[in-house]
Amino acid sequence: MAEENTFEVMHEFVEPARKNISKGSWDYLMGAAETETTHRRNRLALDSIAFRPRVLRDVVDVDCGTEFLGHRLRLPVILAPIGSMQDFVEGGGAVPTRAAARFGCMHMLSSVCAPGVEAVAKAAENYPKIFQIYVRGDADWVDDLVAQALECNYSAVCFTVDLDYYGRRERDKAKRYQPTARRHTKRHDDQRRFAWADIERIRGKFDCPLIIKGIATVEDALIAADTGIDVVYVSNHGGRQLDHGLGSAAVLQEIVEALDGRSRTIVDGAFLRGTDIVKAMALGADAVGIGRLQGLAAAAAGEDGVVRMLELLENEIEGTLGMLGVTSYKELDTSYLADAPVPFFGGWHPAFPLIDEGY
Repeated sequence: MAEENTFEVMHEFVEPARKNISKGSWDYLMGAAETETTHRRNRLALDSIAFRPRVLRDVVDVDCGTEFLGHRLRLPVILAPIGSMQDFVEGGGAVPTRAAARFGCMHMLSSVCAPGVEAVAKAAENYPKIFQIYVRGDADWVDDLVAQALECNYSAVCFTVDLDYYGRRERDKAKRYQPTARRHTKRHDDQRRFAWADIERIRGKFDCPLIIKGIATVEDALIAADTGIDVVYVSNHGGRQLDHGLGSAAVLQEIVEALDGRSRTIVDGAFLRGTDIVKAMALGADAVGIGRLQGLAAAAAGEDGVVRMLELLENEIEGTLGMLGVTSYKELDTSYLADAPVPFFGGWHPAFPLIDEGY
């Protein structure tokens, strides 16, 4: 088990992760589609939000937890689905599931992640987890997979709907690299045919919370709510699909306001620090998906690394809430936020500014 002081700040996961995986896997984890503009806008959307703190408040007891889908979580964090987690850490999807159970958040398993739906369910039995599906078959195929997930006691099922065409991830193409989850997936015809009518059919057939991942507009969020979707997952696939999209944080508030409580909301896209999560909660999200940071922690130190990453996130969130003058997310609203210029940054990554300074 990694000693606690092995990782005291988030950027300390970066170099061990880079050393532990191949160059191809590193670029797959950290890269995005074509010019990577959507990926950069995800981060810019967060960095353009400033805090407006209040003072002289009693902040002795800060609660970083939340309720989500009937479960009490230590943090409003979903370990987002990573299709090729097995390329970053031995054990693949079982690693973040066990880490989530140890810490007290939730993991969303990708349907193209080894060792598969049943094995991952057994990795943390009796602990809530979510199953995410890429549609790779007809209606019977979809229904069988949903039924299998429910038989394995997954708490909810998520459909990712922004992968009708596989994004042109040029870092991968330039190296002729394919992640393991991609090597056996050649066609997306069934995903391309998958439509709102299929969601309506599934909603009518299965009695479980349904999540739609890949919502980027108010218009689609409202259709999801009209269809009875329990959770709208605001995401642009980490910038890995459509290039030149808006950052997730830039569209979150208008989607939350349009939904007006009809559906819960998850958001992801460059959320790498506790301050990022607090901003999302102030904008009205119910939970935040953590993808690349999860991959970095798993690649750096496996299950223990993911647990430690979550502990650091908790520490950052607690301090941020306290310094804003609140003791829970319920006290937050957009009055604690303001638009601000994005600070100039010329280093490796704006969320980890000390890496290039030798820390």
